[in-house]
Amino acid sequence: MRRILVTGQGGQLATGLAEALPAQGFEALLVGQPDFEFDRPETITAAFAAARPDAVVNCAAWTAVDAAEDSPAEVFRANAIGPALVAAHCAAAGIPLVQISTDYVFDGQKGAPYVEEDVPNPQSVYGRTKLSGEWAALAGNPQTIVLRTAWVHAPMGKNFVRTMLHFGAERPVLRVVGDQQGTPTAAPDLADAIASILARIRDGGWQPAYRGVFHATNGGATTWHAFAQAIFAAAAPFGGPSPVVEAIATADWPTKATRPADGRMDGGKLQRVFGVTLPPWEAGLARVMRGLQHPG
Repeated sequence: MRRILVTGQGGQLATGLAEALPAQGFEALLVGQPDFEFDRPETITAAFAAARPDAVVNCAAWTAVDAAEDSPAEVFRANAIGPALVAAHCAAAGIPLVQISTDYVFDGQKGAPYVEEDVPNPQSVYGRTKLSGEWAALAGNPQTIVLRTAWVHAPMGKNFVRTMLHFGAERPVLRVVGDQQGTPTAAPDLADAIASILARIRDGGWQPAYRGVFHATNGGATTWHAFAQAIFAAAAPFGGPSPVVEAIATADWPTKATRPADGRMDGGKLQRVFGVTLPPWEAGLARVMRGLQHPG
């Protein structure tokens, strides 16, 4: 195993994998729009033929959670039919697929960190289509690993960290939801974890225990409000903004899509099966902050 096809070129995780995979001795082959379109299956066939991959990481997805509520058919094509097409190509080639999913497959009502055996109950178009994508990937290819992650952020792209820094520089007071909790996950840390998983498969071969769903987030948990406060504290040494951050309730910030009130996920299975543990979310934030100060 050497050549890894990574979909979703230009996205946060794909960008992280472009660095993490070579560090583990892999060749990262990134594909994205317009050359790789789930709406045009012939582009998927062409990408597989050109890359001749030994494994695939499918990062491509519709991730605009609120906009998804208005375009369910398009979102389903991206988040469910897309993974089905990729899985079919992987099955034909006899290669592993790593499918990226989300904590939004849960309703957030458990009151404790979710484990992989918990029954999903998505509350949004985004969550339902991502769950469908999990099923499609697992049904379509026997060598499929589904990684559910959450609150992904990176030095590039559209994410909560960059949004907070942008508005924090413009406004003296920010109002941020304080009654939703989860785990911020740094894309570079998640990319490192995926590279480690693939290295384990390369070095020891595929094992039946590898097939299935795994939770992959940074360690610990926080709220959006506390995360925002941590962002500004981490940015302060670099001369970042320091607005007042007020906590508000979800009801005070209505959105089209319903978010899980408590999307914490237990990463124990990932450690047991692959020996992979992501660092605490605070360390992930520090890594992303360093990347923002020293891009490239």
